[in-house]
Amino acid sequence: MTTQAVPGVPADATGRAAGSGRRGGVTMRDVAARAEVSVKTVSNVVNGYPYIRESTREKVEVAIAELGFHVNLSARNLRRGRTGLIGLAVPELSLPYFAELADSVIQAADERGVTVLIEQTGSVRERELEVLRGERRQFTDGLIYSPLALGPDDIGELAVVDYPMVLLGERIFGGPADHVTMSNVEAACAATLHLIERGRRRIAVLGAHAGESVGSAALRVQGYRKALDQAGIPFDPALVAEAGLWHRATGAEAMAQLLDAGVVMDAVFGLNDALALGALHVLHDRRIDVPGQIAVIGFDDIEETAYSSPTMSTVHPGREEIARTAVDLLLQRIQDPAPERPFQQVIADFSIVERESTAG
Repeated sequence: MTTQAVPGVPADATGRAAGSGRRGGVTMRDVAARAEVSVKTVSNVVNGYPYIRESTREKVEVAIAELGFHVNLSARNLRRGRTGLIGLAVPELSLPYFAELADSVIQAADERGVTVLIEQTGSVRERELEVLRGERRQFTDGLIYSPLALGPDDIGELAVVDYPMVLLGERIFGGPADHVTMSNVEAACAATLHLIERGRRRIAVLGAHAGESVGSAALRVQGYRKALDQAGIPFDPALVAEAGLWHRATGAEAMAQLLDAGVVMDAVFGLNDALALGALHVLHDRRIDVPGQIAVIGFDDIEETAYSSPTMSTVHPGREEIARTAVDLLLQRIQDPAPERPFQQVIADFSIVERESTAG
C-alpha cells in the first residue's frame, strides 16, 4: 500500500522522520548519509514535497532503493488520525457485477494510496443496517455503500452516520451523502431501442419487481416502456417476466415460463447480464436461434458476456467511472469533512455494446 503525499513532515531528534520506519535498521539518517543530503531533505522527498530539485530527488530515491528503506504507513496514518482503509459494502459478491465493481473500486483506491475492506450484506436489511452501525467502522476512514434492502424511508438511518460515506445504487436518492449512480432509465431505453432498430417488436423483459417504485428494476422497466412509447409499440404486460433475485437461475426460470406460456416474442431484454445469460441458456437448450429467432441483450457488461455463445450484447453502465468517482468523492470527504459542503449526485455515462446476440 502507498500513501498520498503529505508535504513537510519533520524529522525527529533521532534522525527518523515522523512516520518513517525501519527495515533492517535503516533510518532516514542512513538514507541522508548515503545521498549526501540532510535528513529534512529525505523527509521531504518521502512525503512528496514538490519544491525539490529533480537531481536531489533522484539521489534520495536511489539511496532509498539501495538501502531498502520503507515508510511506516501505520505510524503516519495514526498521526493523521486515519487508518488508510475505506469500506465497501455490496449486496452479493457472487453476482458478477458487484464482484467486478469491487475489483474496480480496489484498483481506484490502490492508485490513490488507500486499501479497501469489503463487506457483503446479502441484501438483508439487518445486515445493511449493521454495516452502518457496526464496529468495523472504527477501522475505516469512510464507506462506499450499496444497499438493496434499504429504501427512501431509511434516509433517517443515514442521517445519523458520523463518518464520510458515498452511496451507490438506486435505492436511496436525495440522502445525506454523496451519491454515484447509473443512468438506468436512459440506458434501458437505449437497450430497448437497440432491439427495435433491428426490427424487433415483441420484446420481453426479464427481472421486473412487482410494486417496486424505486430501484434498478423499476427504473429499467421505465426505460423499456419509454422506448416502446417512442417507437409507437403498445406495451404488453404478458411480455414482462418477474424475477426476485437477479441470478442466472432466475433468468432461466423466467425465460422458460414465458416460452411455456406460449408468449410470442422476437427479443429479450434482461435487466442485468445474469438474467440475460440464464435466458440465453434456455434458448440454446430449446434450439431457438439467437439472434435469428430471438435477439438477446443484457445490462452491466460483465466479462462473461464477451465469452458467451453467442457473445451477448449489453449495456456498459460506466462501472469504472462509478468506482473512480466514488473513491474520489469519499477521499474528498475524508480530507475535508466540512458539513456545509453540499452533497453531490453523479450519474455515470453508459454505452451500448453490440455483440452477436443482436447483430444478426
